Amino acid sequence: MKISLTLPILILLLTGLACAPATDSERTRTTSSTPAQESPFRNGDIIFQTSKSSQSEAIQLATNSPYSHMGILYQDNGQWFVYEAVQPVKLTPLEAWIRRGVDQHYVVKRLENAAEVLSPEVLKRMRAVGQKYEGKDYDIYFGWSDEKIYCSELVWKIYQEAAGIEIGELEELSDFDLSSEPVQQKMRERYGDDIPWDEPVISPAAMFDARNLVTVAEG
Repeated sequence: MKISLTLPILILLLTGLACAPATDSERTRTTSSTPAQESPFRNGDIIFQTSKSSQSEAIQLATNSPYSHMGILYQDNGQWFVYEAVQPVKLTPLEAWIRRGVDQHYVVKRLENAAEVLSPEVLKRMRAVGQKYEGKDYDIYFGWSDEKIYCSELVWKIYQEAAGIEIGELEELSDFDLSSEPVQQKMRERYGDDIPWDEPVISPAAMFDARNLVTVAEG
């Protein structure tokens, strides 16, 4: 008789416990155990945008691509930066870098076998190689020497020197579409009558279309 009287009470007590609001300590435990949203980026990712610079239109027309600027993503103390060749070569906070682009649009690409190739040791070498270019002036003539450097040249050389990987095919200046007036005007400004037709050049477009890269994020 005791059992039949207490059973409903036990059921009510158990139901009440199951539906009771969590205490502050329980909420803390639940929140702390919930994993934070994982960033879509990884160290060494390559980010592209359409620059608002004065030469951007000429680059787009010459390469038949909307992308005229690029850099490498690195994380420091939980914050993302873009290592880029502007004036001068430097690390730029990612948010500021994105704001500089047309419509704040960007595309992030990654080496297709990055998990195997970009080990902590290789990434460390990439940072070390990149440091020798830090503070160098931007190369408006797109020369291949290390004295000055432009955006895609910086990224290409870091990957090639630190990881032995070539991203995108080198071309010569004469390989580009130089027929439009904005391109010809920019070339007259830069070179006059002394155009280095056989100068090796790596363009943002060639790296964007590289077969060993895959798109991982876009905004």
